[in-house]
Amino acid sequence: MLPKLIVIEGTNASGKSSLGVTLAGQFSGEIISADSRQVYRRLDLGSGKITEEEMKGVPHHLLNVRDPGEFFSMADFQRMAYEAIDGILARGKVPFLVGGTGLYVDAVADGYELSDRAPDHSLRAHFETFDTPTLYEMLVKQLPDTDIDPKNRHRVMRALERLAADDWHPTGKKPRYTLLKLGVTWPREILKKRIDERLEKRLREGMVDEVRAMLDEGVSEEFLVKLGLEYKYLTWYLTGKIGYEQMVEELGNAIKKFAKRQMTWFRRDERIHWLDMTGDPAAEAAGLIRDFLGQDAAG
Repeated sequence: MLPKLIVIEGTNASGKSSLGVTLAGQFSGEIISADSRQVYRRLDLGSGKITEEEMKGVPHHLLNVRDPGEFFSMADFQRMAYEAIDGILARGKVPFLVGGTGLYVDAVADGYELSDRAPDHSLRAHFETFDTPTLYEMLVKQLPDTDIDPKNRHRVMRALERLAADDWHPTGKKPRYTLLKLGVTWPREILKKRIDERLEKRLREGMVDEVRAMLDEGVSEEFLVKLGLEYKYLTWYLTGKIGYEQMVEELGNAIKKFAKRQMTWFRRDERIHWLDMTGDPAAEAAGLIRDFLGQDAAG
């Protein structure tokens, strides 16, 4: 019998982090954050990183494990998440994987077989000169039976890099856990409002200053732009490429489009139980977790 892992995944501004804290607190759990930007120190407001106060004493893992600018791959995340989960289980606690980076969630939850080879940056620069459909055509010529999403630029490029480095093997899965997958999102108009309100709040709290401080400390503009969303648009604003009002409007629209892409990713997974956020999602989730863990579970 595989050990049990509870997954809480959902869109930006959906409230999954706070729900994760509530449920982990109720079921003697610890949280592994599955977010590709929250692994970096000092990327706090822009990444929506949970604060120590918001954690309410619930241990969190995979936050602040790299300095801005350092290389961090999905394979790095998977390895560190496995180590964290092993520790949580050894302590007799319940692991909760919480996040919105779909690839990171699935890499751990489904046991993706990954290469940990660092990317060839010169090759990456070459591939960046092509649009995604062209890159996919290049991949299919070399690997006709690929099951990689043609629109997933990152995975297409990584596959081409591995082929060039003679480091390719077809992606497989070796699941390590029995899963309960809970989904968190809102109706479209409510989610849009939540995104706008959260963006306004983080700007008031000093998100511009956060990015300015990193630029002043020597974090490269290229690194921040590649992080996307808040860091990309705030860097463009601070380096004079766009004005403040344009930054706010375009960033808000970009976050909403990203949330839509997140939902497209998550909706493909029929195992996810989507919680009714307009009702009592914590109570609904707690009932599902009790059934999953067994009737003697806490709560």
